[in-house]
Amino acid sequence: MYFAQHYLDCLSQASYLVGDETSGQAVVVDPRRDVSEYVEDAKAHGLTIVGVINTHFHADFLAGHLEMAEATGAWIGYGDKAETDYEIRAFADGERVALGGPEGVTLEIMHTPGHTPESISVLVYEKGTDATPYGALTGDALFIGDVGRPDLLASFGVTARELGGMLYDSVQHRLMGLADEVRVFPAHGAGSACGKNLSTETQSTIGEQRRFNYACQPMDEQTFVDIVTAGQPSAPEYFGYDATLNRKNRATYDETAASELTFAQVTEATAAGAVLLDTREQAEFAAGHLRGSVSVPLDGRFAETAGMLLKPHDEIVVVAPEGHESEAVTRLARIGFDGVVGYLTDVEDVLTEAEDVCVGHASRLTPAQLDEALADPGREVVLVDVRNAGETEAGGVEGAVNIPLAELRRRVDEVPRDKAVVVYCAGGWRSSVAASYLRSEGFADVSDILGGFNAIDTMAQA
Repeated sequence: MYFAQHYLDCLSQASYLVGDETSGQAVVVDPRRDVSEYVEDAKAHGLTIVGVINTHFHADFLAGHLEMAEATGAWIGYGDKAETDYEIRAFADGERVALGGPEGVTLEIMHTPGHTPESISVLVYEKGTDATPYGALTGDALFIGDVGRPDLLASFGVTARELGGMLYDSVQHRLMGLADEVRVFPAHGAGSACGKNLSTETQSTIGEQRRFNYACQPMDEQTFVDIVTAGQPSAPEYFGYDATLNRKNRATYDETAASELTFAQVTEATAAGAVLLDTREQAEFAAGHLRGSVSVPLDGRFAETAGMLLKPHDEIVVVAPEGHESEAVTRLARIGFDGVVGYLTDVEDVLTEAEDVCVGHASRLTPAQLDEALADPGREVVLVDVRNAGETEAGGVEGAVNIPLAELRRRVDEVPRDKAVVVYCAGGWRSSVAASYLRSEGFADVSDILGGFNAIDTMAQA
C-alpha cells in the first residue's frame, strides 16, 4: 500500500493519496485546487489516480475535485446524502472501493454526519480481507484533540442542535466503535476554524482519542452538544460561499490568470473598485504602503484572514514581496477568490516615487503609549478587541468592544468613526490586519497594540 498525507500548514488542511502498488490504482481524499502535487506524487510511485473522494462539502477551502477530474479523468465520490451540480459517485454507508482486488488495498465508506449532514469517513484496509482497518480518514468529524463543530451549516436549513445529535452518534458510537489501534487521519489540524481545540499533531489513533480527546469521553447527547458548541471561534465570512461553491460545477483553477502590473495599472484598477491587498510583513507595511491597502501578511493564516475581510467576488491587486506573487495568488485561489487582476512587486520603489497623498503609514502603540492615550483628556479613544469569544474569557481591557476579526467586515458600523480607535488581539498580528481594514474603510485615526493583550497583561503584572 502507498499512503501519503499531504499537509498544508497555511490552511491547516490535510489531504491523502492512497494507492495499491500492485494494481497501480489510487484515490485522493479531500484534495485542494492546485492538484499537481498529487499527480506528480502518484506518477513517482507508479500510480494512476482513478478517483477522488471528498469527505464533505468543505467550508474553509475550495476542494480540487473538479481540477483532479479534469487532470486525470477520475470519478468524484461523496456520501450518498450529498447533492451536487456535477456527476458524482454516491457511496452508501459500508460501501467498499477495491483498488487492487480482494487481497488489495480497499476503502470502506462510513457515514459520520454531524459537522455536515453528508459527512463521511473513509476506512483504509491494507487488504480487503483484513478484519481491522489500517486507518480512518475522518474528515471533519474527528480531529486530533477535538471534533468538527456542528454549527457552521445552521444557515443551510439544518440546526446546530440537529447536527450536534448526528455528530454525537458519529463520534461516540461509530468512530469510537473502531479498534484502539486504528490510526486517525483528520482533514484539519491546529489553527482551523472548523474546531476549537485541534492538536498540532497530524495523526493519532482511536485509542489515544478515546483516552485524551474531551469529546470522546463517555457522556450523554445533551452534554456532548453543549461542550462541542461552546467557545467556538467565529467563522470567516467566506465559509458559506465555499460550502455552496463546492456543490456547484464551477470554473477550474487557472494558474496563469494573474500578471504583473505597473503602478499606473494599479491606480486604474483601484479607481475601478479593486481592493489593494498588501501581503508584506507588518513592519514593512507600517513603514509605508499605498493608501487604502488591507494588510494580510503571507507569514500567517493568509487566505483564511483575507477571506474574513474581502468579498469572494472582489477584484484584487496583490502587493507581494518579489518571488512570492504566485504563492499569494494560489493561496487566494484555494479559498475560491479568483478575482486577482494582477500583482505589484516593486512597491518600495513605487512608494519612493509616489506623491505623499498616495502613501500611508500605520500607527502602532506600545502598552505604555496606550495608557498615555487613554489618560489624555483631550482625546476620546475606543478600544476594539478582535480576539474570539473563547479568548476573552482569559481577560481583556476594561471597556473594550469585542468584535472578533472574522466578524469585523459585517460589524464595522459598530466602530465609532468620530473617535480614535485602538485595536488589539492576543499577540499583535490580527490587530494590525484589523487596523489596516478600518483605515481602508475610511477611519481616520486608527492604531493597534504591539504585542497585543499579551504585552498589555505583562506590563500590568510588572
